[in-house]
Amino acid sequence: MIVDVHTQREGDYARLVPAGPFDLGHAAPVAEALRRAQSTLAGCHAVDVDLAKLDGVDSTGAVQLARLLDRLEADGLRTQVIAVGNQQAARLIALYRRRKSVSPVRHSRAGALTRIGESATQMPSRLSRIFNFVGNFSAALPKAVAAPQSVDWGSLPRLIQEAGADSLPVTGAANLLVGFIIAVLGVVQLGRFGAVAFVPELVVVTHFRELGPLVTAIVVAGRSGAGFASEIATMKVSEEVDALRSMGFDPMRWLVVPRCLVMVMVVPLLTWIGDILAIFGGLVATTAVTNMTPRAYASATAQAITGVHLMSGLIKVPFLALAIALIACGQGLATQGGAAGVGARTTRAVVLSILAVIVINSIFTVFYAVMGI
Repeated sequence: MIVDVHTQREGDYARLVPAGPFDLGHAAPVAEALRRAQSTLAGCHAVDVDLAKLDGVDSTGAVQLARLLDRLEADGLRTQVIAVGNQQAARLIALYRRRKSVSPVRHSRAGALTRIGESATQMPSRLSRIFNFVGNFSAALPKAVAAPQSVDWGSLPRLIQEAGADSLPVTGAANLLVGFIIAVLGVVQLGRFGAVAFVPELVVVTHFRELGPLVTAIVVAGRSGAGFASEIATMKVSEEVDALRSMGFDPMRWLVVPRCLVMVMVVPLLTWIGDILAIFGGLVATTAVTNMTPRAYASATAQAITGVHLMSGLIKVPFLALAIALIACGQGLATQGGAAGVGARTTRAVVLSILAVIVINSIFTVFYAVMGI
């Protein structure tokens, strides 16, 4: 098939109409046709590229068209891509132009005050994006209830397996060791005052109210949160999210709602199991280094466990889980670029999730202290 670029010129306006297959097998004639077309644009101020007559385009052709547009804009021409009838080619060209427009990171020698000032100036826009995402999620919930078919319910078993059952060994081991550590420290510190009998209560209060939810949420953020972020980020850069939109599916309902629901379901269960394992870890540590019997430890633990201690920890867990899921999904949907963008957004999702978990946990702790709970 013949490769050509038809030029339609009217004064300082021109329209380029590529025709034929723009692919790897015709790379040489494509380059020659584009070179000839560019040479006819002297004196133009605006150029439209009409993709309607393209018979086919692959990454090689898209790169050549993207470079042509970049060269024209570098010469001061205003360019526009007309994609009627060939949206796929337009998306490929836009993808390669976006990748090229990402400038390499430059190491700035600005001082600490300058960096703080730049972060402060960017804070309003970041907060606006956060509130906008949370608002879109809140608006998607009633729509998901009204139209259940708009939610990917089929992914729930897989997500529960990944975020719940697969995370249980890690969260369980972490909570077990934390309970062990609390008991050892309690024996060392309280033993100086002859108050070893209060070690079981120390383990219950400390772990049930604070460390249990915190440790579980941090581990889940590093494991499941990173998994959610990388999965959605990969879908974003591979244009699967755009494909969902083109088929009429809202990514907020199809992707975000199921993951938030799963996290709110499984993280409290993981926390509850972690509390039990922490008690066992405290029992092992206390009975190993003191004369307290397992029966005495279990009796003191049963007396220390109250509804207030148990619920004060479990009430905050759904908020921690929802924050992890929203941050992970939000970072995934905000991904741009290729593999580097996926890695950067995944790392940012984990860091922000852990920070959010600590902040939310601190807010609940202060609230409980003010309310005398």
